[in-house]
Amino acid sequence: MKQAMIFAAGLGTRLKPLTDTMPKALVRVGGQPLLWHVVMKLRAAGYERIVVNVHHFAQQIVDYLEANANFGFDIRISDETGGLLETGGGIKKALPLFDPASPVLIHNVDILSNLDLNALPTDAPLLVVSQRKTKRYLQFDDDRRLIGWKNVETGEVKGREGTALAFSGIHLFHPSLAPLLSEWPARFPIMDFYLKACANHLIRGYEAADLLLMDVGKLDTLEAANDFLKQL
Repeated sequence: MKQAMIFAAGLGTRLKPLTDTMPKALVRVGGQPLLWHVVMKLRAAGYERIVVNVHHFAQQIVDYLEANANFGFDIRISDETGGLLETGGGIKKALPLFDPASPVLIHNVDILSNLDLNALPTDAPLLVVSQRKTKRYLQFDDDRRLIGWKNVETGEVKGREGTALAFSGIHLFHPSLAPLLSEWPARFPIMDFYLKACANHLIRGYEAADLLLMDVGKLDTLEAANDFLKQL
């Protein structure tokens, strides 16, 4: 089964004042909510089940999906209204809603891209990465295995240094890692989990050729996002 999780629980503070009255997932780009763009991308790639986690203005997202009849396929809600669980905790809470034998594509709601989701290998955990400027880089060895992380502003390093690539906000959580989640608390960042797991488990970096990707996380990117959609 092809299944995915859309991270839509965040407060969207960088999109204030829009997110003072709505969740980031329902902020519109190109005439449609960010959530719509990701759902349509997943549907076009043949995904059958989607879990959306919710927290900030959660009911608005639930109402939007219900008003659109879940766009005709299996969409489930992972409710974090009791407290944000961060990315790792969000996955841990949502896992019972998935088929445990199949990998789960994780996709931030504010990421627009031309990534071919069907080109992603599914035999191991996978982080979609690219060569772009950022403050924090994942580190990979010559075989594109995750080996560490570095903050280039502070010099902080976790694990080891290698080839530096930027994380895209899209990754594949593999069933082989699910048993490790029991050691983690209810709330934690998934990248901390990956950086610990990579010492003993293969976690690959996937660099797509000719990748166009935009993080629509700030007000000043909204207008640029409308032009970006035309490129896609």
